Amino acid sequence: MSSASWEVGTDIGGTFTDIIAIDTTTAEIRTAKVPSRPDDPVRAMLEALAAVSLQTTDVKRFVHGTTRVTNALVEERLPRTALIATAGFEDVLEIGRYRRQDLYRLDVPPKLPPLVPAELCFGLQERLDHTGAVMLAPSEAELARLVDWVLASRVESVAISLLHSYANPVHERLVMERLQGVVRHVCVSHEINPEVREYERTSSTVFNAAAMPIAVEYLSELEEQLPIGPGLQVFHSAGAMVPVAVVKKRPLVMAMSGPAAGVSASASLARALGRPRVLTFDMGGTTTDVCLIVDGAAEMTDTRTIGGRPLRQPMLAVHSIGAGGGSIVHLGPGGLSVGPHSAGSEPGPACYGRGGTRATITDANALLGYLDPATRLGGSIQLDLDAAASVIAPIADALGAALIETALGIIQIANAAMARALRRVTVERGVDGRDCALLAFGGGGPMHAVGLAEIYGLAEVIVPTASSAFSALGCLTADYSFLQQQTVRYRLDELAPEIFAARMEDLMAQVTQPLLANGIALNEIVTEHTALVRYAAQSDATPIAFTMPLNPMTLAADFAQRHRELYGYATSEPLVIESLRVQARKPTNPRIIKPGPSPVRPSCQRICHFPGATNLQTAILDRGSLATVTAGPALICDAWSTVMVPPGWQARPNDIGNLFLTRCAA
Repeated sequence: MSSASWEVGTDIGGTFTDIIAIDTTTAEIRTAKVPSRPDDPVRAMLEALAAVSLQTTDVKRFVHGTTRVTNALVEERLPRTALIATAGFEDVLEIGRYRRQDLYRLDVPPKLPPLVPAELCFGLQERLDHTGAVMLAPSEAELARLVDWVLASRVESVAISLLHSYANPVHERLVMERLQGVVRHVCVSHEINPEVREYERTSSTVFNAAAMPIAVEYLSELEEQLPIGPGLQVFHSAGAMVPVAVVKKRPLVMAMSGPAAGVSASASLARALGRPRVLTFDMGGTTTDVCLIVDGAAEMTDTRTIGGRPLRQPMLAVHSIGAGGGSIVHLGPGGLSVGPHSAGSEPGPACYGRGGTRATITDANALLGYLDPATRLGGSIQLDLDAAASVIAPIADALGAALIETALGIIQIANAAMARALRRVTVERGVDGRDCALLAFGGGGPMHAVGLAEIYGLAEVIVPTASSAFSALGCLTADYSFLQQQTVRYRLDELAPEIFAARMEDLMAQVTQPLLANGIALNEIVTEHTALVRYAAQSDATPIAFTMPLNPMTLAADFAQRHRELYGYATSEPLVIESLRVQARKPTNPRIIKPGPSPVRPSCQRICHFPGATNLQTAILDRGSLATVTAGPALICDAWSTVMVPPGWQARPNDIGNLFLTRCAA
């Protein structure tokens, strides 16, 4: 029998790769960070294992979230991909939606060029109507012409997106069968996004097809380096784990998987703490990611953009902005701004002493005293305050301001940008964010959380145990899950129970199959159902949870209540179930981890600077030994992050190391 006893979660970010390892036998916990390697992510993960003193043979379960697919899509570092569409619709990607990227700038192209150029788009002579009835089946001669064209195009991957295939996939399946052995990677839209909105469905299918060669190569290498079978799992953007075999066919589920892992851990903690509304605040080295959690469940969305192009699949509604610790500070005609460009892991911020020459948010934090120059961050990075001062000084001179004043201005501008991100996930979704607790994690989140709370009017900040590796922890605490969403277009007042039940049974079979294939027993699987409901004349649908068997009157009442919350009104117009979303999951037991010793200096003091209060003697405390309520100004430190408690605020630890920051009583 294998002696492997460690469960490992990793989050590959744009700047650092975080790791948390838990020994299932002794409950020992180890965490670390290593620089990310965009060109060799598997090597970065092996280096992360070495950083926590583990060999691959020690690992029995390895779950990871990654930005590899997202970065490849955004940067368009994609292999040669072809699109097969219904004849007459080959230019669906080029036409897109009639929206300009920038309404008032005529010096930039109104649209991005299509991911697939015109010469790699093939029009197949076939046609279905909107109900899925066959109007024209592809002939043998047409299929032979298609095969010859694919061979001549020399592509690595093919996306098949035929008109109305969400209603009947018969032609997509036929084409896919004919291309087996002709081209290495083939994907079909009825598996990727079986829904209406042809442009979004085609865009998503092309994204997936283009990512398949990247994902297969990457995951195959990972399987070779970590041969642990079903113990190797991938985190997906809907907030759960999926088997590697599924991800190889649908790599699009990895998009935004790193931020989703942190949200998943946050939802578990919100339920454990009994907080009904929580805003997650994940500030890393490259981006800041925020999400809304209501009653222990994270908000979901089915559409977002990557690199300016639509991606449609159910995922956690994480909103990201280019404001992380490594975000570069700019001084332009409009004044100071931060991001979206980042110094990354190489060279990184100037204060890391690795050759950085541009001012970043981390450099400002270092000058203000929030980072300890006498402590090696994570045991490897020695801060260089002179380098931080040298890159901020030119900005201060241009503004005619003092160095510390400029650094404070950088932090305030960064916090204001993050506050706008919080408004996107609250006010724009009909929620008063001031009722929420702010859950801060990531390398920079705990340092900026109180400043953000001050701007937004939040009363409580929660900093969880292992906050710097919280997204990696989320990989281990999430459920094993798979989900699917499909267009159905059922009029609620004309719903046929037997047809609805048959469709639900088919969807439940689709989502449970990947779990069953990985050895999970059927009686361990829980299914959850959501109907996307709209008024008959409405274009956008609202997700409403329901139980089987469906009660149409209950669904209508729940929709009316939610519609009032979002838009302030509800009517008696007929309702349509636009789509059905089904999720199958195996619940995991939530982990409670306690903090270990922090390799920081014993409690001391140093001069720090805060908005409206500079040159303050500030207590520097070891988070692992904190046991009582501490009033600011104070910095509570662990190996990889700093919790900043400014004047007027206090921090209270609980028995498992979570910190609760609130304003001091008058």
